[in-house]
Amino acid sequence: MKSDATTPSAYLAELPPDRRHAIKAVRTAIRQALPKGFVETMQYGMISYVVPLSYYPAGYHCDGGPLPYASLASQKNHMALYLMNLYSDPNIARWFREACTAAGKKLDMGKCCIRFRTLEDLPLDLVSQAVAKTSVDEWIRIYESHHPKNRKPLRKKK
Repeated sequence: MKSDATTPSAYLAELPPDRRHAIKAVRTAIRQALPKGFVETMQYGMISYVVPLSYYPAGYHCDGGPLPYASLASQKNHMALYLMNLYSDPNIARWFREACTAAGKKLDMGKCCIRFRTLEDLPLDLVSQAVAKTSVDEWIRIYESHHPKNRKPLRKKK
């Protein structure tokens, strides 16, 4: 369900209590593990963690907005966590799937979307580790390697 909330706090406030509790817990885990340089915002009706345009002015190739890294949403039939580094890096995706299996979690996952109905369905420690695996500069490098055409030098080296 797409939200019109303009802040993560407003997004959380509109959720039913059980979903609010779960989304808040996942949000806390992400924020604690998030590498320096990513920022929390609202994007596409979800709580999102992005590379800000002030750091990466080229932005996301689809709309020129900030480059998304992770998003968190309450959908109609489930909650969803979108971890773009799982989609873009097969090694991280393999590690995540294997670690979930080893932790005894039944993973409901697409390419980057991890669907969960309750907080207990989601291995928060592994989510934190996955979020922490990719720095802002590494994420930009991975992103550019997947979308090379029409790209100019995007960020000046300091």
